Amino acid sequence: MRRPLIGALSALLLGGAGLATAGVTPAAAAPDTAEAKAKVKAVDFAGTVALSNCSGSVVRMPNSVDSDLAFVMSNGHCLESGMPSAGQVIVNKASTRSFTLLNSSGSGVATLRATKIAYATMTDTDVSLYQLSSTYAQIQQSYGIKALQLSDSHPVQGTGINVVSGYWKKIYSCNIDGFVYRLKEDEWTWKDSVRYTSACNTIGGTSGSPVVDSASGKVVAINNTGNEDGGRCTLNNPCEVDANGTVTVRQGINYAQETYGITKCVAAGNKINLSLAGCELPKP
Repeated sequence: MRRPLIGALSALLLGGAGLATAGVTPAAAAPDTAEAKAKVKAVDFAGTVALSNCSGSVVRMPNSVDSDLAFVMSNGHCLESGMPSAGQVIVNKASTRSFTLLNSSGSGVATLRATKIAYATMTDTDVSLYQLSSTYAQIQQSYGIKALQLSDSHPVQGTGINVVSGYWKKIYSCNIDGFVYRLKEDEWTWKDSVRYTSACNTIGGTSGSPVVDSASGKVVAINNTGNEDGGRCTLNNPCEVDANGTVTVRQGINYAQETYGITKCVAAGNKINLSLAGCELPKP
């Protein structure tokens, strides 16, 4: 997986000399018509956050309202308590974790603080949702920054995407190459994962980055892993498993977990409700 970073030495080992430089990786293919260009929304860092070891973003659901306490979304493997075991689900656990909120240029403008981990797991998906002490309205009024909205629709193959890392202040641009029936890494298995085209060469510290549809501006997935060394289904070397059990290894290719399913599990008031109709997130 895109490992959480621990200290400057780990950052240097994982990132290399040039990876701490903020910037935008060129898209795999730039729009070649005026109509296509008009459909592409500018993607920047506003609403993303930097964690101590990962990336993340302030997100809202389609049914969220401005007075709701806001969510920060990252990976399950980025939890301050360490990576959840396969089958482990965390709901409504107290947390005081802090996040650095970034503006459009990638500058930190505020420290946001959690009150709890509303939901987290590494089973079927790899996600953590922290509930903050601030509402969406308070964040926007104080810092002029809106939350990113989660799409409630399954992403589409070929879509142009941007992986926005608040940790590195770097944006990777590529396309959705396809979807993986099962993505297996060490003890964890994830369902219907997003596979990127090769231009999104994400690294350690990009874990938890929102994957933004470049046309709609909505979040369609959350960056979480990549095959680093060509290993087969081992830590940091996920493998693809199809419905027939055939295993495929793609060294250097990176992956994300879809987020539309999360929207089916959040009731009014930004309350996690795993009993809602259509909610398929794992239960404790």
